[in-house]
Amino acid sequence: MLNPQSPMPLYHQLADILLAGIRSGDYPPDSRIPSEHALAASYGIGRPTVRQAIDLLVRKHILVRKRGSGTYVLTRQKEIDLFSLAGTTSAFHREGTSVTSLILQNIRLTAIGSNSENPFSGQSAYFLSRLTRVEAAPVLIEDIYLHAGIFAGIDAIDLEGRSLSQIVDERYFMRPTGGRQTFRIGYVEGNKAADLAVSTTTPILIVRRFLHFPQAENAIYSELYCRTDQFVFSQTIGGMTDD
Repeated sequence: MLNPQSPMPLYHQLADILLAGIRSGDYPPDSRIPSEHALAASYGIGRPTVRQAIDLLVRKHILVRKRGSGTYVLTRQKEIDLFSLAGTTSAFHREGTSVTSLILQNIRLTAIGSNSENPFSGQSAYFLSRLTRVEAAPVLIEDIYLHAGIFAGIDAIDLEGRSLSQIVDERYFMRPTGGRQTFRIGYVEGNKAADLAVSTTTPILIVRRFLHFPQAENAIYSELYCRTDQFVFSQTIGGMTDD
């Protein structure tokens, strides 16, 4: 029950009670919680206080209001670590998510035009574009560039449905030693918009990934175009230590 003598505001106490019910399974995902009127009557408080509690959980993406229907428990979105050195496919598999990969452009050696962000700008590199789907729904596109000298002959390997990081490990005996990523929100058009099944006004998370290997820095460069309406894309940050 609520404790009016507690220094914690009543709306915060109610939010904690609702959250405990969600975590215990009393309110499973996609279920509707009691109405504001019912909660106010149950806890002997005013509806404005109930509304504050619900607002707090809505802001935390735990509840969602549906006009004319009520307030529902959101289904937890799975988080995909977008900076997995083991590869994007492996990141999905670690979350227990089955994915399919479709090659949009077969790997080929190509001349890279002028692009200040691409480490292969003005050079030749192997290029591959692929689409990742989850339960037939498009999730992300990866445009991947590989060092022409280090990965010589990779265009002769069938990459359909295979993990690129596994091929790099098993066929080239290489594993990344580190890397970096940049993030921004942007938009896609043309074939990319069609392949992702989004409009040209849909915000997309665009990630540029640089992977370093003992043989060369930036030996693999990727541009990822991610829909964020189905998955939360995250990046794990390590702890700080003194030098």
